[in-house]
Amino acid sequence: MGKKGKKKTDDEPKQVNQYDKIIKENIEDVIPNLMRDVLKITAVESEEIPDDVQHTKERKPDVLKKVTDETGDTFILQIEFQVANEEEMIYRMAEYYVMLARKYKLPVRQFVIYLGRGFPTMTTFLNSPPFQFSFKLIPFKQLDYKAFLTSDKPQEIVLSVLADFKGTKKEAVLQQIWLA
Repeated sequence: MGKKGKKKTDDEPKQVNQYDKIIKENIEDVIPNLMRDVLKITAVESEEIPDDVQHTKERKPDVLKKVTDETGDTFILQIEFQVANEEEMIYRMAEYYVMLARKYKLPVRQFVIYLGRGFPTMTTFLNSPPFQFSFKLIPFKQLDYKAFLTSDKPQEIVLSVLADFKGTKKEAVLQQIWLA
């Protein structure tokens, strides 16, 4: 059954397609007035751009977990490990955010852990009104190497090599890792 108890017919998709076709064929003539009178946009210049925005992309996050924290908040946790200062990272993370929020219908918390040399310069905030988006960027080089030495897991101890040595000589840090 369709809307208002009417039985849905095979003609409905045809009618919708015909309606779309009529609108698309005539829209260019009404756009200037529609922009001015309805959207309240005074265009000084306008140009046609390709309207095919289909973008099929499969994304596989580095880490993706459904987490419930100590306060009872449940959210999707996404972590990306990044070695390069990727200029387009803000858009990639925004794509992830929208796809994850749509799929899981939960808040999404995103982190990029930067493992590269130097300080990351990638943009972490996008402000394109009315849309605002940001993600948390953590440079691994700013983390204290000692935080990883106390672990009983060798995989965590090895991460000390990537962290901040806090003025300690490399040889001394490597010896501490070896002894841990």
